[in-house]
Amino acid sequence: MTERIICLAIGYICGLFQTGYIVGKIKGIDIREYGSHNAGTTNILRTMGLKYALIVLLGDALKCGLAILITSIMYRSSHGDIISLLFLYASAGVILGHNFPFYMGFRGGKGIAATAGFILFGLSPVMTIVGIVVFFSVFMTTHYVSLGSILLYLSIVVCSFVFMKTDFYSWTEAGMGNLYIEYLTVIILLTVMMLVRHKENIKRLLAGNERRTYLRSRPEIDIK
Repeated sequence: MTERIICLAIGYICGLFQTGYIVGKIKGIDIREYGSHNAGTTNILRTMGLKYALIVLLGDALKCGLAILITSIMYRSSHGDIISLLFLYASAGVILGHNFPFYMGFRGGKGIAATAGFILFGLSPVMTIVGIVVFFSVFMTTHYVSLGSILLYLSIVVCSFVFMKTDFYSWTEAGMGNLYIEYLTVIILLTVMMLVRHKENIKRLLAGNERRTYLRSRPEIDIK
């Protein structure tokens, strides 16, 4: 259990690097005072434009990749049989740090860009491909980032359940089948947190007035 707490702490520390907030400050604004009032990639895209959104997306994804790299260096040799689970804990810490940075009054983003890092660096290639296909197919057809994010998380839940049933990580064969329950539980908790963070988006989706996002739309403010 100690290694799980350490990985969670490593992730939280990495997650405190608020790319969106920093990029906004460099350009002379507090991004949380504009648009949807959070420091995430989507708000950066709408407020500052595609160039800055790509920088923020890359930064937020890479901080998850960094936490996973540190976890791998520390534990792959000693805990190789559960390294996928430890990657999950590190990624969960990053998402928590991204969403609730203590030094910003716990006002961060919604965790989707940080989750992108988990998908790219912490999951099996199968889940990575599924996650990418689900998000971009939904986003490119509907232009709802929120809907793509929700279905992305639900696809991860489904894949985690399938992996448990098929013993994808060979934990059951090794007599550690309970790890699948733990893995799935953490995924579900992250999904619940995502839904809570997107509760207003969900209300707007159900009401039919959720805002659509276009990659080439004109920024809301003029950034010099």
